[in-house]
This record gives sequence, C-alpha cells and structure tokens, in this order.
Amino acid sequence: MLSNKSSPDVSFSSAPLPPSAHRAVSPSTQSLAAMLLLACIWGLSIPVTKLGLLTLPPLTLTALRFAIAVPLLLICTVGKPLLPWRALPRFVALGVLGIGVGQVAQAFGVVETSASVGTVISATIPVFVVFFAAIRLKQRVTGLQKLGLLAAFIGIALVASGHGEEANAVSRSTMSGAAWLLLSAFVIAFYYVWSVEITIEYGAAAVAAWSSLFGFISLLPGVVWELWNSPVSFTAQAVWAAVYLGVAVSVVGLFLWLNLLRTVPARIAASVQYLQPVVGVAASSAMFGDRLGVLFFCGVLLVLGGLALSMTSRSKQKPKEP
Repeated sequence: MLSNKSSPDVSFSSAPLPPSAHRAVSPSTQSLAAMLLLACIWGLSIPVTKLGLLTLPPLTLTALRFAIAVPLLLICTVGKPLLPWRALPRFVALGVLGIGVGQVAQAFGVVETSASVGTVISATIPVFVVFFAAIRLKQRVTGLQKLGLLAAFIGIALVASGHGEEANAVSRSTMSGAAWLLLSAFVIAFYYVWSVEITIEYGAAAVAAWSSLFGFISLLPGVVWELWNSPVSFTAQAVWAAVYLGVAVSVVGLFLWLNLLRTVPARIAASVQYLQPVVGVAASSAMFGDRLGVLFFCGVLLVLGGLALSMTSRSKQKPKEP
C-alpha cells in the first residue's frame, strides 16, 4: 500500500553516524559478529547461484529468488508507515537498477564463469561502494585508492584467464562472463550506496521490501520469454538454491548490510569482503572441483590488495584541543 505521508523507520537500525564520529568509532562485538555472518552468507551466494543455474536459466532463477524474498520482506513492513506516492519513482528506479540490472547481470555472468571466478569478481563490490560513497559525500579519492582500483581490475583479468578452455564445462570461464560480473558489481555497489541514502528517510524495511518488489516485477516479461524459449527444470537442487538466495542472501544479508552501513563507517563495513572470497572459493572448490592455478591465486592477491588500498582513509588529523 502507498500513502501520502512518510515517517522514518528507525526500528531496524540506529541513525547514521556523522562523518566526525566515523573517525573515532570502533565496531562493537555485535557489529563484528554481523560482519562475519554476512561474509559467510554472501561468500556462498555465487556457488549456490551456480548450483541453481545448472538446471534453471538466469532470469528464471533470479525471479524465483525474489518471489521467495519479496513476501518475507513485505511482512517486515507490516505496522510500519506506508510508502508515500512521491517516493514511488525512486523505489521503482532502485529496484530496476539493483535487481533488474545488477542481479540479472550477475546471474548471466555466473553462467559463463566458474563459481570461484564469480566469487572473486563479486568481491570487488566494496571497491565501488567506497568510490560511490566518496562521490556522494564529496570526499577526495586518494592516489592509493585509485591504485587499489587498478590492482583489482588487473586481478580480475588474471582470475578470469586462469579458468580457460582446459577447465571442465562447469568451471570454464570466459571474458564476457567476467564483464557481466564486473557490470553487476558496479551496479550493485551504486544500488547499496543509494539504498543507504533512501533508508535514512524511509527505513530499511521499506527500502528492502519495495525496491525488491518493483525489481521482481521488472523481471517478469523476461521470465515469460525465457520460459518459452529455454529448457527449464525445477529440480530440488534448483529450488533449494532459490530458497537460500531469497531468504539468506536477499533478506537476511540485505538487512545486515544496510544496518552495518548505517552504524559503522563504510570502509569498515566493506571489509567484510575480505572473508567473502575465502568462503566462496573454498565452497566452489568443494562443490564443483574448480581447479585453481597460479594465475588465479595471483589475481586473488591483487583483488584483495586492491580492496585494502581502496579502503584506506586519508591521514588522520590530530584532534583539536578543547
């Protein structure tokens, strides 16, 4: 339901920290536990997506994922202020961008890459998060951060080239698949930063639920076309994958991420991605037998190094005397 009134929803997270507080605050034990849980949830997302794509085409799996997630997210809005009509265009655009473009691009990328490659490329999302946050907050991007972005891109190229024609059908990767995943990382990062801005005004529940609903609706025409033209098999494995992606990644993971971004500095929240590739690569190797060569590990080191550089902050200023 929509209404003409709006009121910020503060029950899901505290008010955002002011920029000055970001320099002094340390993550609480609760925040660290949330970051560890999020790393595990998102680390498994690409391998599980790969599992679902073995029998379902990309748009269908993505739509099934959000068909499961959207009702759960809407339940979270029960009793909350209704969404005002004036906010509708932003929520529609947010959903189409994050799901209709970002999540769909990720699914198409995973089809053409190994789960290990997909995991590492998706780990670059926080690089873009930091840069988009810097742009929105009018902060200067340092030379080290630019170097980090360059290192991450070189690492992506090495990771993608490390799974070529010699790999088996499931583990083979292509540069076009890597390009899809890079586009996905870019778009999803902007989606997250924009989500935080809208969350401050309308609350995490509204942002998660309504953007997911509109994103899901945007998928439906493509799903109809895909079901008509592609082989589809709703196996127990595919349904399980969709349930995990819908409940754990899209519901639990999204709320954890939005709340982390509102309670700790962006660069600290984004550091969760250091563990995400470790979890994802280990799971991919166990599930699909991905063969990890020297180029792959060199690329992973460059990506992780790029993440570290991209999240460096400017030198701390000495506090003024009272």
